Amino acid sequence: MLLPVVHVFDPSQKGPSVRTPLVLLASLWAVAAAHAAPDLAAAAEIAKGNGCYSCHAAAEKIVGPSFAAIAEKYAGDKEAVASLAQSIQMGSKGKWGRAAMPAHSSLSAQDLKLLARWVLSTKP
Repeated sequence: MLLPVVHVFDPSQKGPSVRTPLVLLASLWAVAAAHAAPDLAAAAEIAKGNGCYSCHAAAEKIVGPSFAAIAEKYAGDKEAVASLAQSIQMGSKGKWGRAAMPAHSSLSAQDLKLLARWVLSTKP
């Protein structure tokens, strides 16, 4: 996303201030980060409420793969969010061994995508 550059006149300088666009850009990044944090917290709550932590952990295999392993497997896949959201919704079998993942068909499309993005953002 391209952000507009706003020049504010500073009478103590000749011409527009160079520092103003940098301050504005930093402020916009801070606002964007603040909006992303509640999404991550909401996704963690959805995962807790739907039993995801019974089979998965951030960095280690339990019954199913770790969230980090899932993120690594789908890295660079343009369809990763949709594919993972579908696996969460419909369940899966055979992708990670013999254990089957149960379906979570009661989750909304929005929550499925949020969970998928959250899992894919997990760092090893």
